[in-house]
Amino acid sequence: MVVVVPTYDEATTLPTTLARLRAAVPEAHVLVVDDGSPDGTGRIADALAADDPAVDVLHRAGKQGLGSAYVAGFGWALERGARVVVEMDADGSHQPEELPTLLAALDGPQDPALVIGSRWVPGGRVVHWPRHRELLSRAGNTYTRLALGMPVHDATAGFRAFRADVLAGLPLADVASQGYCFQVDMAWRVVRTGGTVLEVPITFVERSEGRSKMSRAIVREALVRVTLWGLERQARAAATTVRRLGRSSPT
Repeated sequence: MVVVVPTYDEATTLPTTLARLRAAVPEAHVLVVDDGSPDGTGRIADALAADDPAVDVLHRAGKQGLGSAYVAGFGWALERGARVVVEMDADGSHQPEELPTLLAALDGPQDPALVIGSRWVPGGRVVHWPRHRELLSRAGNTYTRLALGMPVHDATAGFRAFRADVLAGLPLADVASQGYCFQVDMAWRVVRTGGTVLEVPITFVERSEGRSKMSRAIVREALVRVTLWGLERQARAAATTVRRLGRSSPT
């Protein structure tokens, strides 16, 4: 199992996050994907890796975006034969102690392709979030569920575990979305291949140090892309209906 942890200016939170993760899931191998953090996160990650053989660091030249960081990490994990690939933030918002719950669900009887740590299913919650952030997330996820017909309540969540064979079957080179939209994109790709997405409740804790990467551009990208994907889905459904009616009409 490889846990992919993307970083950009996470010097104050990364050491604690990795220590908690290694304690919670000792068998996990961690890949830190750092986009040339100006605050020295990459150097801190290198020092942690020097002391722990279960930690590796992938350095990238400059800030290239969350989506491409995860795709790079996925490729690294798949090349090394990982059976499970996990996404997790470095800022402490995803509690490593909850990762065993995601992993147990991935190996459970429903045989999911993807398990998402969800804030918006019964039992899930957020801590220290302003009301407007919660409303924005809930509204965005509701819109995504309706537009794409995807039975996922927290498609923007970034704490998740994939079966590696599912990831290997997805066209990762075609993924261009970033931010929250990347998470929606990956979940929808799994759904469209017929894979099961399972949500388990988690407690999401707003970061206490550093700055959130949320921006208007990220929200706008998600809204535009989800709308376009939804329109494409409706067009395909309409075309399928027309073809069926044509085949069933009397000659």
